[in-house]
Amino acid sequence: MGSLKPSSVAVQEEGEDEKVVISDDHHQLVKEDQLDAGARFVLKSKGSWVHSGYHLTTSIVAPPLLSLPFAFASLGWVAGVISLVIGALVTFYSYNLISFVLEHHAHLGHRHLRFRDMANHILGPRWGRYYVGPIQFMVCYGAVVGCTLLGGQCMKAIYLLLSPNETMKLYQFVVIFGGLMLILAQVPSFHSLRHINLVSLVLCIAYSVCATAGSIYIGSSSKGPEKDYSLSSNSETRVFGIFNAVAIIATTFGNGIIPEIQATIAPPVKGKMFKGLCVCYTVVTVTFFSVAISGYWAFGNKAEGLILSNFLDDNGTPLVPKWFILMTNIFTILQLSAVAVVYLQPTNEVLEQTFADPNSGEFSARNIIPRAISRSLSVIIATTIAAMLPFFGDINAMIGAFGFMPLDFVLPVVFFNLTFKPSKKSPIFWLNITIAVVFAVLGIIAAVAAVRQISLDADHYQLFANI
Repeated sequence: MGSLKPSSVAVQEEGEDEKVVISDDHHQLVKEDQLDAGARFVLKSKGSWVHSGYHLTTSIVAPPLLSLPFAFASLGWVAGVISLVIGALVTFYSYNLISFVLEHHAHLGHRHLRFRDMANHILGPRWGRYYVGPIQFMVCYGAVVGCTLLGGQCMKAIYLLLSPNETMKLYQFVVIFGGLMLILAQVPSFHSLRHINLVSLVLCIAYSVCATAGSIYIGSSSKGPEKDYSLSSNSETRVFGIFNAVAIIATTFGNGIIPEIQATIAPPVKGKMFKGLCVCYTVVTVTFFSVAISGYWAFGNKAEGLILSNFLDDNGTPLVPKWFILMTNIFTILQLSAVAVVYLQPTNEVLEQTFADPNSGEFSARNIIPRAISRSLSVIIATTIAAMLPFFGDINAMIGAFGFMPLDFVLPVVFFNLTFKPSKKSPIFWLNITIAVVFAVLGIIAAVAAVRQISLDADHYQLFANI
């Protein structure tokens, strides 16, 4: 279930009602109705490498990159830049390893469409069912909740800028953003998001340019704060600040859905994912480094958790033209909606697998009704959590430590070593072992730092708080 034969295309045989998938590499026939509804309807393999580039960019280059100057504030210039470079190199390497492993299994006749399918085949069924599947769902659904909350916060920022004396609460803006998500969630398949994700790519570049330009403008004027790049003098604060900063950088590069994105590519898939990753990491290099360096240069250790917050002084007075802040927030809100719907795809796939009938038409009443109901409930639950827990960012940091670290840094190198079995004397074997060990330890440390932050902020937690 959930796998296709390599280099395959669906065709309709004359005089028959069922479709078959023809494998060009092995000349075998596989009935398409062997696929479950999640693989058949949500993970359609119709895209090109360009489309995979759009999906990858949307899943990685997201508004959390606006937190990078804050991470630099705990690391300083040298450690900050080195951490950012290592994050880019290791994730580009790891994502390519996953792609190579997927291509290898596809060539052998097992095209895995989902992360848990991959884990089932390489590590065994229990790993896929009880570890990889659950943490991927937790990470992706947590990202949906986090995007919904951040979307509501950006809407509230616009509202207060235009009407500072009005009284609408944060949870009301979260609900409004959830309404937008309710519509986007009905897009039938991952492949159907290709045009939305092209727009998302343009938007992430747009708000990154705005963040960079705004930081340079404020940093070059007398309006900005006095530049101070010193680290905290308190040892405990400094140490945990470093752990938290490393976790922020690592999770900013996080993806968690590489197999699902590769599943959207029409076979043969060989080499296509590498091209898509090159598109993505071109955008990553331009956006991540420009925002991180300009933001830290302008605001130093006063950089806020979201750099756009630094565009207002302590009294709420804009340090850049008001229209500029409005435009940047609008770009951010629109891209957040695209990011959220991308990370909703693993949930949609599970819902489709559970409630849809693969033997009925994708747009038959039998499948449309449960699809609309289940996806709507999924969005409503995510919106409710975001509205109730405006401190969800603290919780999401812990989810990211437990989820993104193993999915994006540890498992790819483990999969590669188990699949290709490189010699223990080869450099690639020890490079992969080193990456697995180092980032497993960093994941544990990041989780500890996240739990500490939750305990520090616990006194301020309040359901439906207006923060």
